[in-house]
Amino acid sequence: MTMREKIEEAAARYPDQRSAIMPALLIAQKEHGHLPGPVLEEVADILGVERIRVYELATFYTLFHTEPVGMFHLQLCDNVSCMLCGSEDLLNHLETALGIGKGDTTPDGLFTLSTVECLGACEMAPVMQVGDDYHGDLDVARINALLDRLRATVGAASFEHASGRLPGE
Repeated sequence: MTMREKIEEAAARYPDQRSAIMPALLIAQKEHGHLPGPVLEEVADILGVERIRVYELATFYTLFHTEPVGMFHLQLCDNVSCMLCGSEDLLNHLETALGIGKGDTTPDGLFTLSTVECLGACEMAPVMQVGDDYHGDLDVARINALLDRLRATVGAASFEHASGRLPGE
């Protein structure tokens, strides 16, 4: 099924096409990896809505990316609860450990480091979202272990691909 067909199928569930913008953006981002201008325009054209409406949502929500991001998008919460629990120190550690600054991607394309205003998980502060997963009660040791696990995931996938085995075989 093409991206257009997926968006049209999703949009059919909504009485107003503007209500389908977020699901359409998720579909487009999954297809393209991020949402550059031409993709945003295509989504607007498919839905028959003003392009500014699509652009507004794509640039407001942190789950949408208008620029390419690494395989693992590390989004560290820097709101008050997380800040009081040490997120600033964790950000400094991540920048040093990855050799990049906030908003940058590692040269190998594995990690993009961002801060977000709030992940809504104050009970786990400090917290970081990686893809769809939340990681909380973070400290330097837990961050290092998480980075190691993520790198190992890529290493295992590369080995399995190179050996001709499917993941999990």
